[in-house]
Amino acid sequence: MTVVLVVDDVSAMADQYAYDLKRVGGYETLIAASGREALDLLEREAVDCVLLDLEMPGMDGFEVLRGMARRDARPPVIVYTGTGNYDRCVQAIRLGAHGFIDKAEPMERVVREVHSALERARLTGQVAALERRLGTEAALVGASAPMRQLADAIARVAKIPSPVLITGESGSGKELVARELHRLGANPAGPFVALNAGALPENLVEDELFGHERGAFTGANALRKGAFEAASGGTLFLDEIGELPLAAQAKLLRVIEQRQVTRLGGNRTIAVDARVVAATNRDLDAEIAAGKFRQDLYYRLNVHLVSVPPLRERRSDIPALVDHLLGSTCARFGMRPKRLDPAALECLMAYEWRRNNVRELRNAVERMIIAADGDMIRLDDVPADVRDAAAPGEGPPGPAPTSFQALKAEAERQIIVAALERNDWHITRTARALGLADHASLLKIMRRHDISRDAPP
Repeated sequence: MTVVLVVDDVSAMADQYAYDLKRVGGYETLIAASGREALDLLEREAVDCVLLDLEMPGMDGFEVLRGMARRDARPPVIVYTGTGNYDRCVQAIRLGAHGFIDKAEPMERVVREVHSALERARLTGQVAALERRLGTEAALVGASAPMRQLADAIARVAKIPSPVLITGESGSGKELVARELHRLGANPAGPFVALNAGALPENLVEDELFGHERGAFTGANALRKGAFEAASGGTLFLDEIGELPLAAQAKLLRVIEQRQVTRLGGNRTIAVDARVVAATNRDLDAEIAAGKFRQDLYYRLNVHLVSVPPLRERRSDIPALVDHLLGSTCARFGMRPKRLDPAALECLMAYEWRRNNVRELRNAVERMIIAADGDMIRLDDVPADVRDAAAPGEGPPGPAPTSFQALKAEAERQIIVAALERNDWHITRTARALGLADHASLLKIMRRHDISRDAPP
């Protein structure tokens, strides 16, 4: 539901704009008869765009723009005037208005301006979110059998609007899977809102999820949309869902089933249309048995299950992951790209990465980049804890396989990739080092495992 606030001291003009905006554009509308009333409404209501008359007695449109600039809620503003003085409109643009129109403009033009302002605000929000995310995680990189299975699972459920539960160890990439579900989903242009339930104080969980009305509690000086409203039309990602308090779990279940929220301190219901994707590294069956997680919520979230493999079960992906991380991290630091010595890569592939999976690998790569003096990262640059744990003859046992054939295929792929890296991807030299009959035999094995130096992530 998109809400446009019309601010005009002439009630007939405001009523006509409100009526036509709903008729032509399908927008919900609110009306303020003065600048002061407009600022008060912006504190109480969730407004998406403002249509603002510049010429008003008392607090005019310019003062409204200055007042909005000092507040957290800053929806896009379109100013209009009936004087024909466009210098004043330009002055309003300098104060933060998105655009301006004349009062004589046809309503179709006004609706186009509103749509443009809303779209620009949406894109600005997406760019800000992407900038915050830039370089913080590795992409879903890898062509191993577990990663191909993961990609297939994502593709199967991406366009289905039902909830998805993502399971996997800490740092394995659950949020990246959620973002991929959103990207491949039915509405990738919609918002993606991520909320970490485990990082919120218990008394703020419901406020973050459902929002609050002005005056709902001490310090609630303005209306605030919750995550469900912010994600409406897109995806709401609830990370560490197993950490959610039981009281919030009951309300979350009701919102998922009814697709409506009620803000704290309010009594009106607001329709929301957000696809819920939840993630956990906990055993929710055990949490249910311990009385810490609601069984009905578990069944409501677990419509589709996507399991993210730990890094130790897809070690053949480590060279591609490291290459990706080296490129993105060096670019983020403004440094020349660095390369990894084969001995250093073998050390990384021998390590278990049990503590934090891909996130732990990312941190190790960053430390190696800083430690290396030249363009080549050598074995001595590998963090000592990784190097010591991956020492020859001390490697921990491999993961429990789902099948003997799956483990055999992954082991063969690891051997081939490591040998190719040692020999700088020289096919004939690698085949000779592996004791194969000729380079054609190696190429046949590479095709079987989809191994290619230039393969996309």
